[in-house]
Amino acid sequence: MGLPPMLIQFKIKRMNNPSGNVHPIRVAMIEDDEEIRFTLGDAISADRDFCLVGSYRDAESALKSLPETKPCVVLMDINLPGMDGVQCVRRLKAAMPDVEFLMLTVYQDSTRLIQSLMAGASGYLLKRTSPEKLLLAIREVCSGGAPMTPGMARRVVQHFQQAPAPTSELARLTPREKDVLDQLTRGFCYKEVADNLHIGTGTLQTHVHNIYEKLRVHSRTEAVVKYLNR
Repeated sequence: MGLPPMLIQFKIKRMNNPSGNVHPIRVAMIEDDEEIRFTLGDAISADRDFCLVGSYRDAESALKSLPETKPCVVLMDINLPGMDGVQCVRRLKAAMPDVEFLMLTVYQDSTRLIQSLMAGASGYLLKRTSPEKLLLAIREVCSGGAPMTPGMARRVVQHFQQAPAPTSELARLTPREKDVLDQLTRGFCYKEVADNLHIGTGTLQTHVHNIYEKLRVHSRTEAVVKYLNR
């Protein structure tokens, strides 16, 4: 049998669902293992809270088509053929800053974990995570969380405790940019930050872009760490 098409588009009817959301969470997946891709795809499609908008088996296909599908969350394998998942997240995050990325991997080493977070990922889960826990993680990341195991969270803390002190880059931020960064540090999601500061989402995106540029970072995690180490 030949391999299935690289991209599988799913269209489901918008409806009210058990969680009370009017619109399901739009999820895309990049995974080269066919069995895992279909197992997780079936779990996502079977739950009314979610809508699987795209399924890809390599980074190159995702980079070409994913921005058009407008997902809320992307599940990303690290060990992909060709471009790896970390590089793919870095490029997609630059094109879609509001999208949340969850890494799915068999690797538990600190280097890949930190690289993923620096690239823009918001969570890091092992592939042995059950479909039920994965769906919970998707909900968590949409609420501004950063799902990962306690052991992985400890590795992140240990890494940044050893990081060098930040430079005077923070002094370059405007008062409003510092307000935004402070809100992000408190764990608020982007919509909550916009509401708390009484600004539009477009204005917020501009502030976040300027923060990343001034601090020379590529992700929310990296910006928050610099701010906390001030």
